Amino acid sequence: MQPNSCIIGGMVTAEDKLFKALADSSRRKLLDRLRKKNGLTLGELCEKHEMSRQAVTKHLVLLEAANLVVTVKRGREKYHYLNPVPINEIYTRWIGKFEQKRVEALDNLKQALEEKNHE
Repeated sequence: MQPNSCIIGGMVTAEDKLFKALADSSRRKLLDRLRKKNGLTLGELCEKHEMSRQAVTKHLVLLEAANLVVTVKRGREKYHYLNPVPINEIYTRWIGKFEQKRVEALDNLKQALEEKNHE
């Protein structure tokens, strides 16, 4: 655990790891690369980043710990894949409930306008 952190109960939760992983712009860039083209090797991920291979590896370790990246070994190569489930969980918990009300309001408006046009 990091010094000066304020984690209730002294435990780092999966959600804490997720937000920590997403807090860094370099890690978000790696996730964007995997979103555009899934199944990249470490070498391929290093190609377009101005970081050392070791730095990319450290970022990938944190992304894996947050369950944002999963890996598959094929022979000597290790392929990295984006796992969208944790991001969807954030959306559902933090954004989705607000978005749902907007979608319902738009649907109600559409129905009201359609009823008015049929009269």
